[in-house]
Amino acid sequence: MITNYPLDGIRAHEINILPDERGFFAEGLRKDWEDFIPEEVLQANISFTYPGIVRAWHRHTRGQVDYFLVLKGASKICAYNEKKRSLVEIIASGTKPMLIRIPGHYYHGFKAIADEPSLMIYFVNKNYDYKNPDEERIAWNDSTVIPEEINGNTNDPRCGRVWDWFYPPYK
Repeated sequence: MITNYPLDGIRAHEINILPDERGFFAEGLRKDWEDFIPEEVLQANISFTYPGIVRAWHRHTRGQVDYFLVLKGASKICAYNEKKRSLVEIIASGTKPMLIRIPGHYYHGFKAIADEPSLMIYFVNKNYDYKNPDEERIAWNDSTVIPEEINGNTNDPRCGRVWDWFYPPYK
């Protein structure tokens, strides 16, 4: 199942888990998922992040697309369009895996939100250029990140405020 989000190009593909008495098997990414992955994937990266750590914000200016897959723990993955002041927030976990597509022109990042570290693999359609990296960064707590819309909702109490990665979840 594919879920589309309010920022153009951001999608999530639910991963099919095939359990048996040994554990489970799942396909994390397939080239023939052309309706979800139109770009050719060239590199896979691994991120291990301790609980409560934020890795944000950055964007890519030369066409990189990222595909995030949380394997263990849980992460709040966000993308922000500063022109529209619109933010997408996706909670991903190892217990319900999904592949999340984020076009790199959006500022994006994540926070490890479980009581255990987050282990994530992410795939990209461009190789990392050590001499000339395709990254533009702002601080994780940058005061200009003020969403007026979160996941298409303008009534979210976090709208109109500086984005707070540590805002307590809804009860």
